[in-house]
Amino acid sequence: MAQMILKGKELIRIHPSNKQKIEYSSNDGRSWISRYSGSSCGEFNDLTDNGKEILAVTSKGLYYSKNEGRSWIKRG
Repeated sequence: MAQMILKGKELIRIHPSNKQKIEYSSNDGRSWISRYSGSSCGEFNDLTDNGKEILAVTSKGLYYSKNEGRSWIKRG
């Protein structure tokens, strides 16, 4: 797993200094835009592209997103 993944034409990463935020870039990382910010998932540790979804290991467990990281659901 990684702190940053490539999903389609976007780079998606865990914010470097605020691990509760997910950001994306559509210009090869030259600029970043916030996509998700919240404490309900805890702190993001790792991301992986699982085809139809993004998986995230967080301080509160395993979460998945089917909309490029805009919202997260606990895998349970």
